[in-house]
Amino acid sequence: MPPSIPPPSRPRVVLDLERTRHTNCGLGRFCRHLADAILTTGRETIEPVLLVPPRSVEHRCIEGVERIDVSPWRKESFARYVRPLARPFRGRQAYDLWHVTSQTSKYLPLDQRVPVLLTIHDLNFLHDQRHPDRPRAVRRKLAAVQAKVDRAAAVVAISRFVAGDVTAHLDLGGRPLHVVFPGLAPAPPPAAQRPAFLPPGRFFLTVGAALPHKNCHALLPLMERLPELRLVIVGRSATPYGDRLRAEIAARHLGERVILPGEVSDGDRQWLYCHCDAVFVPSLAEGFGLPVVEAMQAGRTVFLAQRTSLPEIAGDLGFYWKSFDADHMLEVVRQGLATAGREPDRSARLRTHAERFSWERAARDYLEIYSDILARRAA
Repeated sequence: MPPSIPPPSRPRVVLDLERTRHTNCGLGRFCRHLADAILTTGRETIEPVLLVPPRSVEHRCIEGVERIDVSPWRKESFARYVRPLARPFRGRQAYDLWHVTSQTSKYLPLDQRVPVLLTIHDLNFLHDQRHPDRPRAVRRKLAAVQAKVDRAAAVVAISRFVAGDVTAHLDLGGRPLHVVFPGLAPAPPPAAQRPAFLPPGRFFLTVGAALPHKNCHALLPLMERLPELRLVIVGRSATPYGDRLRAEIAARHLGERVILPGEVSDGDRQWLYCHCDAVFVPSLAEGFGLPVVEAMQAGRTVFLAQRTSLPEIAGDLGFYWKSFDADHMLEVVRQGLATAGREPDRSARLRTHAERFSWERAARDYLEIYSDILARRAA
């Protein structure tokens, strides 16, 4: 019997999952769900290597998956000094591809021979008109992203809007630019009962960290005009903008009707999605807008700012604020709720729209891009 020929080894692809240390933020959830989908879909195609926080429980017990523990010495701020010293001593290339999963990542491969795929979630700083030192800050931030683009073999944007920003403001130098929408994970089971922080009665919902570009303070004059409802703003609120928001809530005497519970459990967040009258997304800048599709997944009406990527994601099923004038916002909300109430199939249409955003599809798109980079490198 002739000796068996071992199958060719799979390419070793590093997934930067450092942001899973922040399990409830958008980037943390993106990394977690992308890794789950890649591990489910791509194990026969690639050998994944997970760059993760050392105390992370994410993917800890998956058999046969190599981990690289995040540590300060691996940060690019340190590695760029070590890299020239290490070059004469490098041996066989340890990894075939390194996926930098966010333009804010602090980690790049020490070995410059390893090709990089860069995912860009947004260039939101281009759309923030309130920065006190904006021109210099924009130049600095663009330069930081450009440095990662220069290191990349290809670039992915998470929406067509972001791809437009990338094309307009960064030099791709002939590198391929792909658009891969994030997916939408299956909805977690809602909590069995109303969260303890929410009194009885109808309410609207906003989901997102208390950051200036989320623009939640624009909702307060609107809530003054809707005295019969509450507003719940879910997300990390221990921020300077969160302090400002709480001060304005108090000044407007809205403390009993505008609630900032901070981060909540998946079950409580899903209960809120399922029971709110509508979801508000007043953001000034979004690369994608995950709460939009999470709300649609729950069949909820969504009111959004007509800004950046939001119209692309919600399409004609969203109701849009063209300005943040409180009377205009109120009119859009009243008309939108009335329209939704006349459409018995609206919840089903919203859920169907949300199903377009699939992590399995995203994983397959990324695996195809990995294959393309590796093929071009081998040619």
